[in-house]
Formats: sequence, structure tokens, C-alpha cells
Amino acid sequence: MKVIFLGTPQFAQTILNDIFNSHHQVIGVVCQPDKVSNRGKTIFCPVKQFALEKGLPLYQFEKISRDGVETLQQLAPDIMVTAAYGQILSEKVISVAPFGIINVHGSLLPKLRGASPIQSAIMQGLKETGVTILKTVYEVDAGDMLLKKSLEIGENETSGELFERMATLGGQAIVEALDQIENGTATFVAQNHSEATFTKKILASQERIDWNCDAHKLHNLIRALSPNPCAWTTYNGKRVKIYSTAIYNGEFEDAPCGSVVLCDKSNLVIKAKDGALYIKKLQFEGGKCLDIKAFLCGKRFMQGEMFE
Repeated sequence: MKVIFLGTPQFAQTILNDIFNSHHQVIGVVCQPDKVSNRGKTIFCPVKQFALEKGLPLYQFEKISRDGVETLQQLAPDIMVTAAYGQILSEKVISVAPFGIINVHGSLLPKLRGASPIQSAIMQGLKETGVTILKTVYEVDAGDMLLKKSLEIGENETSGELFERMATLGGQAIVEALDQIENGTATFVAQNHSEATFTKKILASQERIDWNCDAHKLHNLIRALSPNPCAWTTYNGKRVKIYSTAIYNGEFEDAPCGSVVLCDKSNLVIKAKDGALYIKKLQFEGGKCLDIKAFLCGKRFMQGEMFE
């Protein structure tokens, strides 16, 4: 089938690569407009980089529903595929292709609809998630479902690690879905909307670590935000990003929350409300991101010192 692909980040690029390497024909790629860094450098998203490398027709619309309908119609696709594109699609866009639009969503719908399903699955401490291939309708992640594929979430797995596995799974699922639609064997199933749960965009206010929270909750928050945007705390007024942790099972009932309760050549443990956390990877303001053993070669903490 002739496919127009809409997506922007690395997650989408992995899925686009699988479609490109299938027997289906990618006749156009749409991604978000370029961003400009703080230093004034134009940044190309992973999907744009892939399209340029492969010589695929590339389109970037400020507002696709306003600026892109005629262009999409002229391309005459059989179907369109979206994966983390980043814009809401109008009815006119949805109706461009005869087979409509199918989307790769990073959860087992109807659970975790919305903007941050992968991070939210980790933040909520879920043990399982997956991808859903569904028909796009003019309501967020509410269309009929074609395929679901599940996977387990590791105890210490970060969202960055999970994104990679989910993208691989999503690429496999979308090619399978396109094959089914092409050969007429696709069966779409309506969602049970009464069971739907929703996620929102990650806010900057969620990124700061509150050591007065339960250790398991903090562990889930830290790995959900790793590597980007990354959870952070402060030490002596300087920001410290924490990328990786593990639950410490010892007890320090009298230690205040946020205090260092253990520090040796290879371990740093910080007290939380209920329990404590091993710090596995961190980055001090102005420094490099280091695993804890490498970091402690040049810096030690005294018991009782505070992270806030």
C-alpha cells in the first residue's frame, strides 16, 4: 500500500524504518517543524533525518489541518500512519486516505490514553504495558483497535529503555496491521470507553524530587523521567539530575528524608519517607552524567548530608 507517515521523535523513526523496509511504499513523510537550540542551531528531528537520508518526500506543516490537507490529497495515499506526530488531526485530514489513518499508541488501550502513556506506565508502577494499533478518529486515542502487543516492564527499567523496546514492538505491529488491511483480514474492535484512563503531558513541576515521598514512588518517578526531562534534586544549592536508582531494603527510621544514610566506594543511599534509594547514575550541575562508582571516585558524601 501507498503510505504517508506522520511522526517526529526517535520512537516514530524506528517505526518508520520498519514500514520503509517492508513491501509497503512510503510516498511521503510528515514531521513537526524544525526547532532552534539555545545556541541558534537548527535541530532536525529523527524522522526528518531519516527521510532526508532515504530520499523520501518530506513535509513540515506549522498546522497540518490548516496547511496540509491539499498536499496530502495530491499525494493520493492508500492509508496514513501516525506515531508520536504531535498535532491534532482534523476530520479533513483523517478522511484524506481511503483506508483512513491508523496510529501506533504506546499503551494497551483503553488504558493510558493521551500524551505520556509510556512514562505514565512506569510512574504508576505498572508491570506490563504494550502497543495498540488503532484507527484514528476525532477524539484522542478513542478509535477502534486492530492489534495489541504486550510486554513486561523491568523493575528498574527507565522510560528511555522502554521507549526503545516499545518502538521495536510498534514497528512490528504496524507492518502486521498494514498487511492485514491490504489483504482484507483486518478486524477492528471498539474500545470499552468506560475503562479508559488518561495521561497528560509531563510538566516541569513534576521533575523535582520530594524526598518526603515513599521510596517506591520516587523510584518510579525517577525512571519514568529518565533520560529526559530527568528528575532532579539539589545539594548545597546546586541542581543534581538523577537518572537511575534502585530500592534499598535496609531501615533508617531516625534519618531525615533526603539525608545520606550510606556512602562508600560504590554506594550512595538517600533516605525517603518510607525506605531509601540507591543512587545509580547522576549528574551534578556543570558536570558529566556518571554512574555512581565513577562519581564516587572523585566525590564522597558524609552521613547526614542533605539532598533537598
